[in-house]
Amino acid sequence: MTEKLKKRRKTRVGRVVSNKPNKTVVVQVDRVVFHPMYKKRVKRSRKVYAHDQDNKCRIGDVVKVTESRPLSRLKRWRVSGILERAE
Repeated sequence: MTEKLKKRRKTRVGRVVSNKPNKTVVVQVDRVVFHPMYKKRVKRSRKVYAHDQDNKCRIGDVVKVTESRPLSRLKRWRVSGILERAE
C-alpha cells in the first residue's frame, strides 16, 4: 500500500463501549458542533465497529481507530492504538 493512500485514511479517537463480539469493539466517537440557531455547543456521538485483532481493548479504554476496507457487514475501522486504559 502506498504512503499517499494511507495518509488519506480518516482517524478518530473514541471510547470503547462494548467488547462482546470476538475481535470487535464498539467505539463511541464524540464531536462538538456549534448549533446554528441556539448558538450553543452541542455534543454529537456516533458508534463505529472496529476490528481488534488481539482482543486487547476493554470497556472504557480510549482508542484511536483508522478507516479501512470493509471487514464484515458493519466493520469499516481498525483499532490502531490504545491511548488510555480504563481502571
